[in-house]
Amino acid sequence: MPSASKNAGQNNPAKAVSLPFEEALKKLETIVAAMESEELPLETLLAKYEEGTRLARTCQEKLEEAELKIQQLEKTAAGEMKLKALATPEGSGE
Repeated sequence: MPSASKNAGQNNPAKAVSLPFEEALKKLETIVAAMESEELPLETLLAKYEEGTRLARTCQEKLEEAELKIQQLEKTAAGEMKLKALATPEGSGE
């Protein structure tokens, strides 16, 4: 039976990726608080650590996506924000 719970835990990565940034961050904060304040068994701590790592990765990816979108925005002559083409780093090395 313990292996069934491990398999259920393996389904979380796909679920974590689809979470909105704010929800993933809130869950991550809850995990950190639980790990800091409670005396949890080692297995539970490891499971929470793994989930927290996945959530942190999700948050980082979403922040990187947002940063790219912001970098692509430029003001037009009329003062409107417009999405510009992103220059690839490979082209700058030539």
